[in-house]
Amino acid sequence: MRQGLSKYHLFCAGLLALLLLHVTQSVKAQEPPPRPISVYVNPAQGLIFGAFFQGPTGGTVIIFPDGSRSVTGSIVQANLGFPFSPAIFEVDANPGTLIQILNGPDVVLTGSNGGTLSLHIGPSSTGSPFIATATSPARTLVRIGGTLTVGSPPANPAGNYSGLFSVTFIQE
Repeated sequence: MRQGLSKYHLFCAGLLALLLLHVTQSVKAQEPPPRPISVYVNPAQGLIFGAFFQGPTGGTVIIFPDGSRSVTGSIVQANLGFPFSPAIFEVDANPGTLIQILNGPDVVLTGSNGGTLSLHIGPSSTGSPFIATATSPARTLVRIGGTLTVGSPPANPAGNYSGLFSVTFIQE
């Protein structure tokens, strides 16, 4: 009888080991809590409309997220060495983080020689919402364009126009 009893104990121990092996393979750890995102503004890459000439009726100057520019109405593009570019933001987030972009309201830009222009914040290069893809220390680049509405020369005299706009990045 002792011989049969020890075979039975070995069989049960082996079955228990197989059962534990199966259980340990299907156990998963909880993922770490999400890390808050950080957004960095590149001051050298603000939303810049460059140089242009306005005709008698005005129009719009549009900067697209890809860095291209177009005009409407009686506005004429000028390539006088003044750059134009979308605003560039750098988002530091865990890869796979879902982020929503919320554009602020239209803003009024004030001119160095008087006058005001209206700025409407445009779409982003990533769309919204978007999923962060870069692994830290790299950052996901987000380019945001805009539309500048220009009136007649008496209402908007030549000069430098500036102002602040807001964009909110929401981690979902």
